[in-house]
Amino acid sequence: MQKTKERLFCNAIHGIIESVDKMIIQKRTGFMENIDHNAHSVYLMYYHLIMVVKYRRKVINDPISERAKEIWEYIAPRYGIVLEEWNHDIDHVHVMFRAQPKTELSKFINAYKSASSRLLKKEYPEIREKLWKEAFWSQSFCLLTADKHSPASSARSTKRRVRGDAYVSGS
Repeated sequence: MQKTKERLFCNAIHGIIESVDKMIIQKRTGFMENIDHNAHSVYLMYYHLIMVVKYRRKVINDPISERAKEIWEYIAPRYGIVLEEWNHDIDHVHVMFRAQPKTELSKFINAYKSASSRLLKKEYPEIREKLWKEAFWSQSFCLLTADKHSPASSARSTKRRVRGDAYVSGS
């Protein structure tokens, strides 16, 4: 009886390992090119993050957004995060990214906001005229799970906001 249980358990483990190996092979051949993996699992975890400037001040222009994106791309790999898409408006940014299951998203977001706030205010003195205190970003953020083809990823074209009870859709 014990040997039967052990055999069933070993067969189940072997089946799981074969499935993971097949998915990795399929990924390499392009069939599942977007699937990420590590030694023991396969996953695909997309997130849509919205970060707002403190007091919703209108300070983000193309150069500031591009620099904020560069800072993201420098910090993100240390947390197992891959940038997929970056869009901005004058008072907030939309970021679509992939992460690993072990990633501590709130730690990464706080580290990013802290570093980018310090660097952006140092490199762009005009920001200090509109944001007189230390923080660049609002303390809060919106983090949503998404898929690669989610409407959330095309933030620039769909710009939607909820204001009070009214749903506003803009171009």
